[in-house]
Order: sequence, then C-alpha cells, then structure tokens
Amino acid sequence: MNQPVPNVSPELFFELSNAFHKSAALKAAIELDLFTALGEGSSAADLAKRCDASERGIRILSDFLVIHGLLLKDGETYRSTADSAFFLSKNSPAYIGGAVEFLNSPTMALGFEHLAEATRKGGTAIPEGGALAPEHPMWLIFARAMAPLTTLPAEKMAKLAGFPQDAPLRILDIAAGHGMFGITFARHYPNAQVYAVDWPNVLELAKANAERAGIAKRYHTLPGSAFEVELGSNYDIALITNFLHHFDFESCVRFLKRISSSLTKGGRAFTLEMIPNEDRLTPKLAAGFALIMLANTPAGDAYTFRELEEMHLSAGFSHVSLHTLPPTIQSVLLCQK
Repeated sequence: MNQPVPNVSPELFFELSNAFHKSAALKAAIELDLFTALGEGSSAADLAKRCDASERGIRILSDFLVIHGLLLKDGETYRSTADSAFFLSKNSPAYIGGAVEFLNSPTMALGFEHLAEATRKGGTAIPEGGALAPEHPMWLIFARAMAPLTTLPAEKMAKLAGFPQDAPLRILDIAAGHGMFGITFARHYPNAQVYAVDWPNVLELAKANAERAGIAKRYHTLPGSAFEVELGSNYDIALITNFLHHFDFESCVRFLKRISSSLTKGGRAFTLEMIPNEDRLTPKLAAGFALIMLANTPAGDAYTFRELEEMHLSAGFSHVSLHTLPPTIQSVLLCQK
C-alpha cells in the first residue's frame, strides 16, 4: 500500500547549508569594488573592465547579487538598489564595506567553527575567552571597520541627552573603540570633556579620530579594563555602547554599579544594545545576535528590555526608558541616577 507523500521540501536545508555563499558573494563584490563601479548602471562587460575581472565572472556574481536583493537587473544592465548604493559604494559617506569585511573575517568565523561545543558548554569554545581575552587584537580591527555604522545612532543619542548646549559636561565613554560616540556628544556640547575607556591600542585610534574632529584638547583617555580601571567621578553622562551583551547578568550589574557610582546625582547613562522582544525570536537581527554571543563569548547574550531594565535598577539607577533609533537596528536605554 502506497503511503501518501507529505507536503515537505528540503529547500530550507539547502539554503541554510549554502548560506555562506551569500556572504562570500558580498565580500567578493566589495573586494572588487563592484558597487562603486556600477555608477548609474552598467553591463557586465563594462563592469569587468572597471573591476579588472572577467566578464563571465562579473555576470555570474552580479546575477547572484540580483537574486539576493543587492542589485537590480534591466535587460543586460545592472544597477544598485537604494540600500547598496547608500552603504556599499565608496562614493557614499555612509560606506560600510570595511564593516562587512570584518564581519566576514576568519576572526569572526572562528567561534562558529566550534558552535556545537559552545552549545554544550553554554559559551565560546575558543580558548582564553574568545573575543574577551584581554587586549584582543580584533578590537582595533573592529574599531576601524565599524566607525561608519555609528554615525546615525550617535547623532540620535546626542539629541536625546537634553542638556543645555553650553553645559560644561563630563562624559564617560565606556569601550570607546573608534571614539565616535563620545566625539559626537562633544561636537553637540562644545564645553564637554570626554573621558574614554578602552584598551591602549584601541584608544590610539580614538585619539586620532578626536584630533580629526577638532576636539583633541577635550578628549582624555583611561586605558585598561572597564571593570578595573579607575573611572573617576562626577560625570554627567556615561555612554555604554555595545558592551553589556558580552557578559553574564551578574557581571553587568557589578559593572553598572561602578558606572552609577561615577555619575553625579541626576546623571544619565546611555546604554546602546541589540534588544530582542520577550519572545527572543523577534526582531530577527536582534534576536539572532544571541548566537554570535554564544559562539564568541563565555557568557554573553542578547538581553531583553526587561532584563536590561532590571540590571540598571539593581545597580542604583532610578528610572529607565527605552528609545528605538530607526532606521538603525539598535535601541538605547536612557537611565537616570
């Protein structure tokens, strides 16, 4: 007797198994500078000349990018989408090609090569704590690559602060990286002094960016671990950007108590994070971020607003409000001492 064939398909499993093809194609297009070469629209033959590549190779790569929504095709002419023109052409001030290359680097892939072991452990299988190893060289590469992505959230956060423009603010910038969050606040508040915390090699990049921004005399560095370095006191603002997700809940509370103690009464902390909904399934990018933390950190996570709120209240903050920052994929908690 023939059994009915269930209405199933292996398509999803093939898509997931081949998902790395998409990131490899994007990385190749950036290396070839294809998105810049496109201009207002180009044929495969024209692109091949501009990218110093074969016509066959460009045709196949470009068609793949069309299939996956990164290019448009009209007859034999390829064009950028609005998103790819804005973010992936070097003619755009919002170019993030360096960030894409970093996110697809062997350093970022390493933790995922041992994901089953990390799942068994409940944390990274990379020796010495993965990305959290002291003075890990990846953070300098990260800071150089990710700076363009901070422009929009940094501007929106500075506008949320609400201090008088001439206020003589003291600003503490935790895990400052490229320094662009603190630098943006300093541009909005010309009497502000910024104190940046990070590893010494990373702070050299932040100081160079502060010099270019014309605020070097108001930019000070506190090299070392954010959990151990002497922070000082009487800060009006603390910037905690993309930091808490690297650590377990208890470590976050312990760290936030340090921040609370460093703030003046009425001082404010801005905590920027990828924040999933309570179901931990939506929105997709924020919820999926938890897997990156599993692969690359001993105990990090993508925390919900309820969890982040509890951390800050436990650390001595009196009020916590959530602010989305569209069109970015992150949100910021404005927390008052």
